[in-house]
Amino acid sequence: MHLPLLPGVYIMKNKDGNIIYIGKAKALKNRVSQYFGSDKNHPEKVRRMVANVDHFDYIICRSEFEALVLECSLIKQHKPKYNILLKDDKGYSYIRISKGPWRRISFEMQQKENDDAEYLGPYMSAWYAKNAVKEALRIFRLPDCGRVFPRDIGKDRPCLNYHIKQCSAPCSGRISEKEYNESVESAIMFLKAGDADSVRIMTEKMNEAAENLDFELAAKFRDRINAVRKITEKQNVVETNIKEQDAVAVITESGDACFAVIRFMDGRLYDKEDFLLKNIGSDADIRSMRSEFIQQYYMMRDRIPPVVTLDGEAEDEELLCKWLSEKRGKSVRIVHPQKGEKMRIIEMSRENAAERLAQSHGHLGHELTALDELAKLLGLTKAPEFIESYDISHHAGSDNVAGMVVFRNGRPLKSSYRKFEIKGFSGQDDYASMNEVLRRRFREYLKNKDSGEGFGQLPDLILLDGGKGQVSAVRPVLEEFGLDIPLFGMVKDDRHRTRAVTDEGHEIAINSRRKAFTLVSDIQEEVHRFAISYHRTKHKSRSFSTSLTDIEGIGETRAKALLSTFKTITRIKNAEIEELLQVKGMTLPAAEAVYHYYHDEKNNE
Repeated sequence: MHLPLLPGVYIMKNKDGNIIYIGKAKALKNRVSQYFGSDKNHPEKVRRMVANVDHFDYIICRSEFEALVLECSLIKQHKPKYNILLKDDKGYSYIRISKGPWRRISFEMQQKENDDAEYLGPYMSAWYAKNAVKEALRIFRLPDCGRVFPRDIGKDRPCLNYHIKQCSAPCSGRISEKEYNESVESAIMFLKAGDADSVRIMTEKMNEAAENLDFELAAKFRDRINAVRKITEKQNVVETNIKEQDAVAVITESGDACFAVIRFMDGRLYDKEDFLLKNIGSDADIRSMRSEFIQQYYMMRDRIPPVVTLDGEAEDEELLCKWLSEKRGKSVRIVHPQKGEKMRIIEMSRENAAERLAQSHGHLGHELTALDELAKLLGLTKAPEFIESYDISHHAGSDNVAGMVVFRNGRPLKSSYRKFEIKGFSGQDDYASMNEVLRRRFREYLKNKDSGEGFGQLPDLILLDGGKGQVSAVRPVLEEFGLDIPLFGMVKDDRHRTRAVTDEGHEIAINSRRKAFTLVSDIQEEVHRFAISYHRTKHKSRSFSTSLTDIEGIGETRAKALLSTFKTITRIKNAEIEELLQVKGMTLPAAEAVYHYYHDEKNNE
């Protein structure tokens, strides 16, 4: 099909005529041609999509912006399989206040029919409503358990919440019905009026009680006021000078991604959402993903803020700003902060995305956040899921060995640890040792790459224990094997603590990024421990081997065979001649020599 060099929308279809992907283009001919050329540079998801394309249609537009608007409309209408599609779980939520003598406050996703309860809401943000209930129960010491009052009063001991002063324990009869309902009324006032008006009203009641010399009641109001202010102070941690903005961040791991959106209004956090995207591919284009996400997200949301803060660049940002501005009716800016208040908010959003994605994979959120921080510090295109680290260990050039440790998703993968005995030369040369070890490692890769396991898997990042000298020694190895793997050295300070990472050009300080710093420090300590442990074992074995070679007829080969079979000198001493003969390469005279050497020694003692 002849395509024009004009802006427009292209519509990919499978053999059944179903739309599987919709995209926009500044020049249709150039953009669509890219799909059907070489697929080497295509991400995995694009390769899967192209393999299912049978034919395509296109619609010419007057401008690229018009193409963007049409693309959004068609995606919303057809929901193609290979476009990013967000499931909108957003609905109205409510706060329920039950009727009866012992009223309960709870969060509900919908109003129940034929229910005498009072409902506050609806709230567009379920996160806000849920947290409001949680705070009200905590401040006014109301129960959140499943016990029913007055039925369950006196049947059991108070739970932990009573002992940490987050519940007044009506279950134990420690509070009267009247006092309990007063607390409920105060909680409802807090939920309806907000913290500022709630504090003002309670302050008036506290002063009135004090004037009437009811100091016990005044003290209760004082404690509640302090609790509200304490909650408010915690909320101020996430306050911002920008009155209205959204912060969007994405975390990827093992072919999945999670976007988190933190929303601010009137300078305070009022909503949080996250969206889990499965099977997007480990090599997905993050810039393109951000652009698609923003389009999908704001097609679902009526409120668009004046500022959208992203954790990195999105594709076609100028067009996105124009589209968002048109939907909002006022100017919208997209920013990527590097420091300060906006950066702090982005970090918060990133941590939320990491936590949600980690939960889906059975990991911890801080591990993914650390990998993401490390990627940004080192300028990597994605978080390094698979990290290999190497260290050399020897004693004045003797027993020269190396250790390789592997971290997968921020955790040690001990089944993939490997030990290397330096064979290419004798003496002390850490640079030559590191060069030899990496060359041997990638020779094994060529032998096993079809399996994709063990040495057949390439790392996303290599960290060497040492400075730019080690990096320079290993770089030619990667070039020799045609491998493009990020390579850095881990530099220690005078106290042997991790200080920075380095390439061949300059050092990168990492102590400003706490999670990344902790991860690199852990990797450096672990590879050092593993390498030195192997060195000590080898040195000890060599010492034992040297003592065995004092026996007539036992050379280095037989000494190593004896140690390999019996593991310790003590077990060799206690072995009978028949057992010694089972060792590879042993003869009867040699076995008798070993036996008599130790037994004569015992007799002489």
